[in-house]
Amino acid sequence: MPLRINVVTIFPEFFPAPLELSIPARAAAAGAVVYNVVDLREFTHDRHRTVDDAPYGGGPGMVMKPDPFFEAVEAIGAIAPIVLLSPRGRVFTHADAVRFAAGSEVTFLCGHYKDVDQRVAEHLATEEMSLGDFVLSGGEPAALAIIDAAVRLLPGAMSDMDSARGDSFYERRDGLSAPSYTRPPEFRGLPVPEVLLSGDHARIAKWRREEGERLTRERG
Repeated sequence: MPLRINVVTIFPEFFPAPLELSIPARAAAAGAVVYNVVDLREFTHDRHRTVDDAPYGGGPGMVMKPDPFFEAVEAIGAIAPIVLLSPRGRVFTHADAVRFAAGSEVTFLCGHYKDVDQRVAEHLATEEMSLGDFVLSGGEPAALAIIDAAVRLLPGAMSDMDSARGDSFYERRDGLSAPSYTRPPEFRGLPVPEVLLSGDHARIAKWRREEGERLTRERG
């Protein structure tokens, strides 16, 4: 069975083009994933298709209403994990990508405006997730990033899974991969490390391991 990815958003037009390119498209063509982009405004009940309102207690900005989110999730019969993309969420990691890729379904709820009604976070979503300590204009870019990280691990998504296994963070909670080089062996006086040209696979493996560990220490 393919992985089913639901995305609930007020901007469904944000998703078709990226999902029809490169690895996300290849995963879908291989039958490994099905994308279901849901327009949150279809679950409103006024002629303006209103999804937001002023916050109780006053203050600037608008807050996304809970009822469209609840109705959307109920209408598609979504099961856990149901992920609210939010700056309050814990930071997404490679381990989450592996977990999502190994599952049967995942749903992403994309917030917008100032905030999302807390009842969505506490009583609808099963977890909150962010990309880091910064604020995006909405949850859509975060959803795309997480989708890409997960679907590239699915069968048929990548022509060379050994390449994925060599990525930073693969099979480890922390850890950067070694730097990469390709032809020409010297460019504008900048040479490729000699060990990579040696043909000595043991030395190359040792160099890559040590360089990855060095970068992890320096940038951790």
